[in-house]
Amino acid sequence: NVMPLGSGALAGTNYPIDREYTARLLGFSSVSENSLDAVSDRDYVLEVMSALAILAMHLSRLSEELVLWSSQEFQFIDLPDSFCTGSSMMPQKKNPDVPEIIRGKTGRVYGHLMGLLTVLKGLPLSYNRDLQEDKEALFDALDTVRGSVTLCTELMKGLTVNRAAIARAADSGFLLATELADYLVTKGLPFREAHEVTGRIVKECVDGQRDLREFTVSDLRGYSERFEKDVLDAITLEGAIERKAQIGGTARKRVEARLKVLEKALGCR
Repeated sequence: NVMPLGSGALAGTNYPIDREYTARLLGFSSVSENSLDAVSDRDYVLEVMSALAILAMHLSRLSEELVLWSSQEFQFIDLPDSFCTGSSMMPQKKNPDVPEIIRGKTGRVYGHLMGLLTVLKGLPLSYNRDLQEDKEALFDALDTVRGSVTLCTELMKGLTVNRAAIARAADSGFLLATELADYLVTKGLPFREAHEVTGRIVKECVDGQRDLREFTVSDLRGYSERFEKDVLDAITLEGAIERKAQIGGTARKRVEARLKVLEKALGCR
């Protein structure tokens, strides 16, 4: 919140004005200390547009997840009908319009930032008419990101999560193999060796078309005597989630605590 008034064309003014008094009257917290910089600088515009580009990037990444998760292949979520359209050709298809559009708008915001950087890169000091190009880029980037945030917020409110589909996906493959390796580490085995032991167990599963959870404690002890009865708790999805109890982890208590902090910061009820 710096007042440039009084900087003149590039070197200040000859008139005996009190710039600090004027700044107080106009609600500025301070005055620009370098007139040449005040006239020719557009860093503040670039900073805003950089923040908008970063925000748009995160919205785009979230949108990509929504597009994937709502696809026939995943079916993790169902997007609200009011944010989608049907296919012009395939009557059974539901197009994730809003996430795709938000994802596409990100390139537009990036373009505005890169465009202004390109305008500025070769300008001599101080003011040049080229600088007028900052207005259209800034205002459109603001409008675009504001609209994207609004739409994404409303979309998330109406989103339906298919818990059964997500549970099936998490239940497949060898997602819990790392839990076995970590378990061995907690029993004193170096991770390099724990990694090798777990690899042999997974290979046995693949070769024998077995699921990791079909192994008994006796089976596992054939690979390492460090396996004990409590290993069976380590190869459950619930156990794997709850063991990540450090700050930033997936344990329910950590997630709930973080949600409370965010709700307070955002003024949510």
